[in-house]
Amino acid sequence: MIGKLQRVKLREVWKHEALDFTKWLRDNIDVLNEVADLSLSSAESEHSASEFKVDIVAEDAAGNLAVIENQLEKSDHDHLGKLITYLTALDARTGIWIVADPRPEHVKAVAWLNESSAATFYLFKVEAVKIGDSPPAPLLTLIVGPSEASREVGEAKKELAERYFLRQRFWTDLLERAKERTRLHANISPTTDNWIAAGVGKSGLGLSYVIRMHDSHVELAIDRGRDLDEENRAIFDAFVKSREAIESEFGEPLQWDKVEGRRVCRNKKVVDLGGYLDEPRWPEIQDAMIDAMVRLESALRPHVERLPA
Repeated sequence: MIGKLQRVKLREVWKHEALDFTKWLRDNIDVLNEVADLSLSSAESEHSASEFKVDIVAEDAAGNLAVIENQLEKSDHDHLGKLITYLTALDARTGIWIVADPRPEHVKAVAWLNESSAATFYLFKVEAVKIGDSPPAPLLTLIVGPSEASREVGEAKKELAERYFLRQRFWTDLLERAKERTRLHANISPTTDNWIAAGVGKSGLGLSYVIRMHDSHVELAIDRGRDLDEENRAIFDAFVKSREAIESEFGEPLQWDKVEGRRVCRNKKVVDLGGYLDEPRWPEIQDAMIDAMVRLESALRPHVERLPA
């Protein structure tokens, strides 16, 4: 027997947009990630942007901000204006607008913004559905998002913002300090990215420093290519078999990350002393990251060397 999908009025599920829907989305940000292949985390609601309050601010995997504007009704010019205002006020890279009923003219407007802006924009339709007497469930549909062509246009228009200069300065300092402990990243130049990596002598394996706004970590990333998911997982599983020995040599537990559907496998050590926005603590953060990197390389090196080329 096949059930019939029924629409439920949004206000029956989330009675208040700010108090109910926005809080739900903040705590379930992975719903957006799954629909649009995003990587948002660290979601905060009612974030201040000058004299305004943004519904939700989140951070993507590269450390860039994303602003989210919710509207449990037909899309209007006011909310589109708010989205653009908040995005520029926070120097965010992604604008997300979630509406109950997207007007055709706003679908076109968001598509045009993706062609003409340095940021990327997404327009989602939100619905609530159920089957029979089941509890209502959210249904998010991506109406329009950035295309490859719009990304290329946007890339040409982007300018480096303060956070990119901060990250470059952070890496410059870290790499100089690291030379006193290890030569692993000695030939790596500081960049504006939120990560720097060095190879470990095997294809697709790299030891990386990663810095975000208020956290950081060091990791071994396993990525031999888009069409080699099984090989990536096999290498990861080989390390897992030696997990006890690796963690014993490292001196503490590591996080082991093999997520189904993602080709890159990782094991990492989180350094929870702060990130690139915590400049007064940079020396402490950098020393902790370097120490973790030295120990991670030492713990993994013999196991890496046993892998086939």
